[in-house]
Amino acid sequence: MPQRLTPLEVSMLALDTAHTPGHVGTVDIFDAGAGGFDYERLIGLIQERIAFVPRYRQRVRPVPARLAGPVWVDDDHFDLTFHVRRSALPRPGTMDQLREFVGRVLARRLDRSRPLWEMYLVEGLEDNRFALVAKSHLSLVDGVDTVDIGQVLLDAIEHPHSGTGDTWHPLPEPTPLELVVSALWESAQDPALAVENVRGALTGALGVAIAVGEAVGGVGGALGELAGDALRGARTLSDSPLAGVVSEQRRVATIRASLADFRAVRDTHHHTINDVVLAVIAGGLRSWLLTRGESLGSSSTLTALVPMSVTEDDGELTSLGSQVAPHLQSLPIGEANALMRLHQVAFGTQAHKDTGRAIGARSLSDIAGFAPSTLHALGVRVSAEVMRKQHDVLITNVPGPQVALYAAGSQMVASYPILPLAAGHLLAIGVTSYEGEVFFGLTADRDAIYDLKVLAQCLQDALEELLDTTVRGAALRQPTRKASPAAKKAAAKKAAARDEAARRIAGQKRAAVRHIASRAVNRGTVERSESESRAEPVAEDMAAAPAKKAPTKKAPTKKAPTKRATTKKATAPQPAAPMSTPAGVLGLRPSAAADAVEDVGGDSAGATGSDLHR
Repeated sequence: MPQRLTPLEVSMLALDTAHTPGHVGTVDIFDAGAGGFDYERLIGLIQERIAFVPRYRQRVRPVPARLAGPVWVDDDHFDLTFHVRRSALPRPGTMDQLREFVGRVLARRLDRSRPLWEMYLVEGLEDNRFALVAKSHLSLVDGVDTVDIGQVLLDAIEHPHSGTGDTWHPLPEPTPLELVVSALWESAQDPALAVENVRGALTGALGVAIAVGEAVGGVGGALGELAGDALRGARTLSDSPLAGVVSEQRRVATIRASLADFRAVRDTHHHTINDVVLAVIAGGLRSWLLTRGESLGSSSTLTALVPMSVTEDDGELTSLGSQVAPHLQSLPIGEANALMRLHQVAFGTQAHKDTGRAIGARSLSDIAGFAPSTLHALGVRVSAEVMRKQHDVLITNVPGPQVALYAAGSQMVASYPILPLAAGHLLAIGVTSYEGEVFFGLTADRDAIYDLKVLAQCLQDALEELLDTTVRGAALRQPTRKASPAAKKAAAKKAAARDEAARRIAGQKRAAVRHIASRAVNRGTVERSESESRAEPVAEDMAAAPAKKAPTKKAPTKKAPTKRATTKKATAPQPAAPMSTPAGVLGLRPSAAADAVEDVGGDSAGATGSDLHR
């Protein structure tokens, strides 16, 4: 009898909606090399290797009346060319164009009537490169019976030995009566299996299993919450800046960094690569949220769901020699110091290390093929199991092989994981290390996170902050060579020119100030002389009046000639002004002379400062 989907896989199918497609993606970039790479070569490679992942030729068949969960059956009309598609970018295609293409492809749901996977050959990338964009449904890759197809397509040698031809023939599909009888027989033989069948039937029929959680609790309760999220379209979280209603469109960003930089931080501060990766993400999220105007206190944190590989059987069972278990990690985005953020992150992951169940990065990177594509899918599956736990962002970090891998003779030069978004979550981050480099894949809601490129730049800046705390960073800040004599001469010439310009402008300023002050004083003297001249007839009339004492009133009249002499001196012809100034035209009063000096001095200082700045 065909294999039945587990309750978790059924719930993943139920949660696969237009707003939250349930597939994980991978963007692998290859160097075509001298021999080139084409669609026919890719088809031949997949035909040769698809026998290692038989579920990639199976589709989901529901049970009549939904008496039990659906089953996997061979697709008797399997068409490889339907799943492997060809596309191209205008040459020379850029990474921005590729990211836009990936965002649109990953936003579309997979066809439920066919095997749940697709792969795109994207040609036309610059530097004679091409990309393989793959997406596989979460229910397809369980790590036990099926690994991701990307794990079996890559080889550690450039020209591996070709396998035998594929002679696959689909098994006959069971009839509806056989499916019903099998479901009833399983329920009668195993009560626990009967509960699972009922749970899967309710989940598939209603698209929501809230009643299952109320009836059976435990795992059923978790599945009920998951189905409830699918029904509501969004999860009601706290006031997290990364929570909201998810739209149908996606935005993708990628980052490429050197693994040696992460190792330098690890060796200097005695932490792990995973600690450094999480600290970089915490620092990048902090800077990005500040650019958005978010208010962050010193104790502000975000909760990340970080799946971990463990040795015991309490996680998602795999055929890779380990299990994947969930781990909630606090990201200290309120901490301004990069080194303190790293120490706080390391303290949070220490509890997982102390259990003794952690799997070393070397053990994971030594798994045959390219296991990161499978482990990322398993990490997302685990996150679906613990959605009842409040978290803000999903982060998967998987170490890959540090040797070159090839697909039909073409070397893979980059691999970016693209994670799906769960209901109510606007951002997910996947990290893969491969051949001495670290690759970040950022998936975000296109409408809510319009500035994903800013977040990508903030992550790079956060890594630079941590590098500044290392011995290597201090060495990089030192000058590598002395300035040449020609450079010193040019710098001295520029400095002398700036000084000369500053002196010339300062002299012009002082001359303008003296000229305006002089004209203001002269104008004020003329006004005083004219007013005294108009006052002389009044003084004579007052002297002739009998009611006033002559001695006291004649004293000013005797001084009149002196004042007239002063008037003549004041009204003597003056040389023409060398320039027309606002003060000369307006005729400032003596009391306004100081104001004129201050105004001209302020403007001149501003112009001087501006010139010197330039």
